[in-house]
Amino acid sequence: MNNKDFIAELSYRLGYSAQETTQLLNSTFQLLSDQLEEGNSVSIQGFGSFEVRKKTERILVNPATQQRMLVPPKLVVSFKPSSQTKEKFK
Repeated sequence: MNNKDFIAELSYRLGYSAQETTQLLNSTFQLLSDQLEEGNSVSIQGFGSFEVRKKTERILVNPATQQRMLVPPKLVVSFKPSSQTKEKFK
């Protein structure tokens, strides 16, 4: 399902126009992004939670050249599904 199909299905289910649904989704994702940028976790009841985690620096070895490289630390977004979501996919 691509973005256009997702918007069409969601607008049908909600009874909104495609433009209103797009604005709603954009606002939702912007709020989610803003909270994660501030370092807050976001929990959606019945779905799961998003949080920012820090990956430490590490050393990788190129298997072809055996050259060692240092990968700097970075922040990544992680998702942990709720138990209800896990049950749906068993």
